[in-house]
Amino acid sequence: MSFKHSGSLAAAFAMLATSWSVAALAETGPALQSGHEYMVAVNYPNNLHLVDVQTDKLYKTCPLPDAFGPGTALVAPDHKTAYILNNHYGDIYGVDLDSCKLVFHAALAQKPDERTRALFSIAISPDGKEIYSVVNPTKLASDHYEVQTPQLQVYAADGGLAAKPLRSFPAPRQVMVMQTGADGALYMAGADIYKVDVNTGKFTVAIPARNWKRPLYSPPDVLYAWPQQTPTGDFTTLYTAVKFKDEKQDMATAEFVYGFMNIDLATGKGEAVDFAPLTEIYFSAMRSPKDPNLIYGVLNRLTKYDIKQQKLLEVGELDHSYYCVALNKAGSKVYLSGTFNDVAVYDADSLKKLSSIKLPGGDMALATSQIFTR
Repeated sequence: MSFKHSGSLAAAFAMLATSWSVAALAETGPALQSGHEYMVAVNYPNNLHLVDVQTDKLYKTCPLPDAFGPGTALVAPDHKTAYILNNHYGDIYGVDLDSCKLVFHAALAQKPDERTRALFSIAISPDGKEIYSVVNPTKLASDHYEVQTPQLQVYAADGGLAAKPLRSFPAPRQVMVMQTGADGALYMAGADIYKVDVNTGKFTVAIPARNWKRPLYSPPDVLYAWPQQTPTGDFTTLYTAVKFKDEKQDMATAEFVYGFMNIDLATGKGEAVDFAPLTEIYFSAMRSPKDPNLIYGVLNRLTKYDIKQQKLLEVGELDHSYYCVALNKAGSKVYLSGTFNDVAVYDADSLKKLSSIKLPGGDMALATSQIFTR
């Protein structure tokens, strides 16, 4: 067999694999119903699930191509397509939520000798026409690796199944979760929270984090991996910090506080607000769409705080840890996901458990769930 023949055979197998992958995403389950509220959740081995928030039952399941991880999902502004950062943090996929068909695919690596990963960094323009990701490329040499400059890559949402960046710009290091503002600006959380012009790549600091200058505060510690699309239009990340009594910075008399940094995506206004003493760890939090003075946090317990009073109001005991908290549009129910393959539903007022929705497949792990209305 000649090398030419072998290459043609390989190409044929590649085309066959692609055709099978697209065919595997053929129509699965009913189309979504207008006016209904749904939750998107992704889990192992590689499924995208839709939960009907009215009935709190599984509505349909769409198989995804390639491999799972991290399962960071965002829903397009028209609520017809979900975009998922997946395949071991190396690819972005777009799935039509009515038909389960794959309509978009972008491999983040742009060169054969490059390995590229994005750490939860995916966002959609407010008009739904562009997809953004900050990627971390590494050049693979025969005997060593060379870490390259992170890049903000911009894709056309209609780029199809072999989408390439329309443009790319150098980006700050350590960028993770991102969201877009109503004016089209991209906000991304790294060492600070940056505001980026997606047409020029120019960035400014919207909220200083590592470099904040809050009197009597230590630098904040931030861990946040869930870019949540909230009913309130917030881009929120949690922080912990030490708050000292005076300039002596005596740790014996210091307070340890939980807070959130937030961008109002409608106005671009940024703020950093303490909401609780640091008594336990939370992985994610969301403010109530019914009362923005209430914030819900989750990891080993579900909790509800009064932000202004920094007061714990209610506690919901959990069967196991959950990573990601979400609320329905009315603010009446709290949905917990991540870790295992069940979504727990709690009453937002009493934090009493209402139900548990078991998803086919395995762990959700670090996947981001989203609630939206068709």
